Amino acid sequence: MDERIAQFIAALRASGVRISLAETADAFQAIEQMGVTDKDAFRISLRATLVKEAKDLGTFEKFFPLFFQSSAPPPMTDATQDLSPQDAQMLAQALRQFTEQMREMLEKMLQGQPLSKEEMQQMDAMMNMEGMTDMRYQNWLARQMEEAMQFKEVRQAMEELMKMLRGLGMNRQQVDRLRQMMQENQQALSQQIKQHAGESIAKNMSQKPRAEDAEGAVNRPFRALTEEDMFVLRKEVRRLAAVLRTRLALRLKRARTGQLDSKSTLRANMKHSGVPIELKHRDHTLKPKVVAICDVSTSMRYTSELMLSMLYAIQDQVSKTQAFAFIDHIQYISPHFEGHDPSQAVREILDEMPTGHYNTDLGRSLDDLTKRYLDTIDHRSTVIFVGDGRNNFNDPRTDLFQLITRRSRATIWLNPEPAGLWGSGDSDMLKYAPYCGKVFQVSNLAQLADAVDKLLIQG
Repeated sequence: MDERIAQFIAALRASGVRISLAETADAFQAIEQMGVTDKDAFRISLRATLVKEAKDLGTFEKFFPLFFQSSAPPPMTDATQDLSPQDAQMLAQALRQFTEQMREMLEKMLQGQPLSKEEMQQMDAMMNMEGMTDMRYQNWLARQMEEAMQFKEVRQAMEELMKMLRGLGMNRQQVDRLRQMMQENQQALSQQIKQHAGESIAKNMSQKPRAEDAEGAVNRPFRALTEEDMFVLRKEVRRLAAVLRTRLALRLKRARTGQLDSKSTLRANMKHSGVPIELKHRDHTLKPKVVAICDVSTSMRYTSELMLSMLYAIQDQVSKTQAFAFIDHIQYISPHFEGHDPSQAVREILDEMPTGHYNTDLGRSLDDLTKRYLDTIDHRSTVIFVGDGRNNFNDPRTDLFQLITRRSRATIWLNPEPAGLWGSGDSDMLKYAPYCGKVFQVSNLAQLADAVDKLLIQG
């Protein structure tokens, strides 16, 4: 229990609650006096000794159940238990009409089966949970898990199942009972997922390294970054960019002197009777021309800021960079970066393009781009899309995406989401990916820098 209390205090500190060593000692002393058997007294003892300001009460109350209440899944009901043999036969017949994966999910809802420990661990691995250290992302993370489990498709399949059962002759009252119990079981699964997401984040926060630890921040997922982390990463991106700039300059130097120009060599050595005393090399300028198209909606803000910061930090080694931002429309943003710090430029862009969680429309943005700025893309351009490919079920306009890829030298996509989520829910990533030369999953700054290195330095 002492270790659990210490983790709880560490998580509160990571969330911004000021707790001194003396107050920590007071908390342990109070628990020693009051004991832990009375849960209300235990909670009040911790709150009285650890919380000094009214604004921190909400944080305390949110974290307490994540550390000290049972993590058992919510109760669920087996809807098949009271079925007659005839109804059970009709249900089995209807379930056979679905794919194996969807049938397993429907059976889970029917039988009231919570997610197992193994299934939760698989979900954690897919979501890269180790780096999540911000409780504000609990609901978002729970929604991502539900999308990975195809909750929306399961709800639609449930309705199809009910129609099949009615068509097979099952009593309407029995069908309504099955529908209600399956919906309640799915809600219980949602609660289990949300509780698990909160517990995982809270545990990570209790083990969170210091914000000054640049190595920890560089490997922390973009979706888990805080403003404190970004303060560290804005410095770190300049260091990484300096390394990339040096490597890119070296590559360009080698390219200029690495290829023999036979025609120039023959002309230069005519005065030597054709003996190749003076060798001439091709002077090809291989500086890349980059067009960056970045999603700056709420979920993508940090990823796009760091990508743009890196591109403009190596600007002297790039032929030209044209930068665009989009949420529900495209905006040319290169002028914001001329003579400005990239983070300040991004803040100015966001002032002009207010962010939001559910208003991304890449299809409309592509329409804007092709109508107004298509001449910025030609056969020398490397087009880099930075986004999660989520389009809020709007038209993805893959026809316009193909037009852009045909005009460009190469089209690259950098996506911070786990590859297992591409194509789930409102993600159109699998529709865009076939037209890209390369698709990189970049969930943190280290992976982003590696992707830029492969694109611009390694070629």
